Amino acid sequence: MSVVDPVTVDGAELRSVLRAHAAGVAVLTAADADGPVGVTVTSFTSVSVAPALVSVTLAETSNTWGRVRACDRFGIQLLGAHQAELALRFAGSGDRFAPPLAWRPHACGVPLLDDCLSWLICSPYRQLRLGDHHLLVGAVEHVRHGAPGDSLVHLHGDLRPVTASIRART
Repeated sequence: MSVVDPVTVDGAELRSVLRAHAAGVAVLTAADADGPVGVTVTSFTSVSVAPALVSVTLAETSNTWGRVRACDRFGIQLLGAHQAELALRFAGSGDRFAPPLAWRPHACGVPLLDDCLSWLICSPYRQLRLGDHHLLVGAVEHVRHGAPGDSLVHLHGDLRPVTASIRART
């Protein structure tokens, strides 16, 4: 089967429509020979429970992608409603791990940020370039729960706490 580039809307139009779709906010972290690296992501999602797989996408132009793609482990930190400043820090430039950031390395070397809702340690399962991004699928090897709390989401160009809930029917 040959793949043909589809005719699509332009990126600005797509971003404009997707601004109304709330996306959870997480930070992807890893470590290489140059030290810890991390970036805020809103593309994190669960892929499979058996095997336990999650995914995230990073832009081809991302400095973080250039360092993460060769790592043998990476971490996903799910951010709480109180962590907007942390999300902004990892969305910006500069030394994201500089003090006063509170973090510690996991036994496998992945940097873990303090005070998150939960942490996942993953090994790369698949990598695939899709358009101007790379899809990184990780096999979840370890999880840890933090203190219970509300999530942080990205909606309408802003970081917002999720504070109300309606029980879903399951």
